[in-house]
Amino acid sequence: MDYKTRGTCSTMIHFDLDENKCVHNLSFEGGCNGNLGGISKLVEGMPAQKVIDTLEGTRCGFKKTSCPDQLAKALKAALES
Repeated sequence: MDYKTRGTCSTMIHFDLDENKCVHNLSFEGGCNGNLGGISKLVEGMPAQKVIDTLEGTRCGFKKTSCPDQLAKALKAALES
């Protein structure tokens, strides 16, 4: 799935969900390469709902969202489709 982010330095999130709704092949376009690469490794194989529960609402500085929060939104959209 591809998700266009809003309000973050990253511009796009790419990922796959398997038949058990676990996250695979997560990558971000733009943003902080080290941090987002680390998040991608940490959530590999995790259930999407657990990632949502962990990352939803995370803020970046003064912004109302963050790359992790946008990932939670992307995963929510994928689970709802």
